Amino acid sequence: MLTEHAKVMKALAAAGEIVGRKKLQKMIYIAKKLDFPFYEKFDFHFYGPYSEELTCRIEELCALGFLQEEKEKKSGYVQYRYTLTEAGEQFLRHYDWDMPGLDECMQTMNGQNARFLELVSTVLYFEHLSKEEVKEKIAVVKSKQRYTAEEIEEAYAYIEALRSRCNPKARV
Repeated sequence: MLTEHAKVMKALAAAGEIVGRKKLQKMIYIAKKLDFPFYEKFDFHFYGPYSEELTCRIEELCALGFLQEEKEKKSGYVQYRYTLTEAGEQFLRHYDWDMPGLDECMQTMNGQNARFLELVSTVLYFEHLSKEEVKEKIAVVKSKQRYTAEEIEEAYAYIEALRSRCNPKARV
C-alpha cells in the first residue's frame, strides 16, 4: 500500500540524515536516473528537477510519524533536516526488498553539497542532449549559479563514478 513511500524511507535510512529539501529532491532524482526504482514524476523548476509527488510523499511520511522534519533557522532562511523515526524504522522492516548499491549511492550523494547535486541532476535531466548543448542549457537555465566549465566536467565525472559504483542493474 505504501510501497513508494517505503522506497523513499529506505533511501533516507541509507543516507542517515539529509539536510535540505532541495538536496533530498536531487538525491532521489539522481537515484532514479541511476535506475533505482523510484517512480515519482519530475519536472524542471528553478532549482532543477523537482517532484511535487515526492514533496507530497515526504509530507505524508512526516504526518504519519515515519519521518522527522526539523526546521533550523539559518541566517535569513529556514533549512530542513530529515531523519527516519523509530516508527519509520519499524514500518520499513515490513518491506524486504533488495536495492543493491542504494546505500552506497545515497551515502555518496549525501556527502555532496546541494549546489553540486543541483548541477548533477540538471546534467542528468538534459542528458538526451549533446555535452555542448547541456553546457549551453546550463548557462541559460542556471545563469545565477554561475557554474564553471570545470564544475560541469566534475558533474559528468561524478555521474560516471555513480553509475559504475551504484548502478543496481550492473550488480544483478
